Amino acid sequence: MITERSTETIAARCWVEGRSVRLELADGRCVSFPAEKYPLLANATQPQLEKVQLRLNGLALRWEELDEDIWVDDAVSGRFPRGKSLAA
Repeated sequence: MITERSTETIAARCWVEGRSVRLELADGRCVSFPAEKYPLLANATQPQLEKVQLRLNGLALRWEELDEDIWVDDAVSGRFPRGKSLAA
């Protein structure tokens, strides 16, 4: 019998260094992504960018002032939003 295993990516900690968002994951890995991958983050001031919070028990990142939410799994897996110029 095959059992379904949870593959959720959970962040234990988040912070910003320069224009990179850094994550320490619950499994011990550390990953980062450039703020420029997300339009609202790309246009944020440095103080706004640094106000990131973990939400939903480490499943999501939240920037209240920017009204931006990002799933940790999407960021870690490289599922970034496409720019409008790529739309047909």
